[in-house]
Amino acid sequence: MDLLLTEDENRKRIRKVENSFGPSGMPLSIPGRVLIGEGKLRKQGRKKQELKAFFLFNDVLVYGSVIMNGRWYKKQKVIPLEDVEIEDLENSESMQHQWLISTPRKSFFVSATTGLEKQAWMEHIRDCRSRVLEDKDVKPSANYAMSWIPDKAAQKCMRCLKKFSYINRKHHCRKCGFVVCNECSRKREFIKYINSNHEVRICKVCYEIDEDDKDKDSSRQRGDSSGMHSSKEEEEEEEGAMSSDEEQIQTSSSWLDTKTGTWGRLSAICS
Repeated sequence: MDLLLTEDENRKRIRKVENSFGPSGMPLSIPGRVLIGEGKLRKQGRKKQELKAFFLFNDVLVYGSVIMNGRWYKKQKVIPLEDVEIEDLENSESMQHQWLISTPRKSFFVSATTGLEKQAWMEHIRDCRSRVLEDKDVKPSANYAMSWIPDKAAQKCMRCLKKFSYINRKHHCRKCGFVVCNECSRKREFIKYINSNHEVRICKVCYEIDEDDKDKDSSRQRGDSSGMHSSKEEEEEEEGAMSSDEEQIQTSSSWLDTKTGTWGRLSAICS
């Protein structure tokens, strides 16, 4: 009976997460999937830190932007745990209790409200990921996207050193993560683990390094390097300041106690 109650509660929670993303979100209810934890974390975007809703399942990590005072979410991202790698980071002036989440398509920094909450997220992600790799007998991803250096960290192009301005705008190389100007990032290249359908922006230095590597391979085939095609999705940048509503709804994360099947907030569990 307790097992049936736990399974029913799990289905209800997953449906609630599904519904909170609306019709644009991917279906999340599949057999064997369990919602392990959920909470709000600050994600370092290109321009600003933004509050995001994160949901850890036993096989995937899901996150999205917070709207409607935390009751609804958008821009859903679903990442298989075998494609997730995390790295602990020291505190900085701009972000406290932070760590790096690396994935093949995109890598980014997140931070929790407290060190205890950060530790809980990292431990749960690592535990679920190790179980996925063991149970599914799959190998972790061999390639991860480079995390982007925030715009505010660079006032000049990190390749030609020209100052950025309203005309000379900031861009990011998808290969090294540097902040570069348009002139230094005209090249486009297929990076399969980031986007297998479209070429993405890379800086001139990364392009030259790749060309040198190709020269060493006598059997290579030359492709078009005009840089006229790029992925619209990859070119979209995250913008927008955190609203007062977002400040108010960042509360302690909730976790499933897998032994008892009960839920509770981290602050309550540890008190």
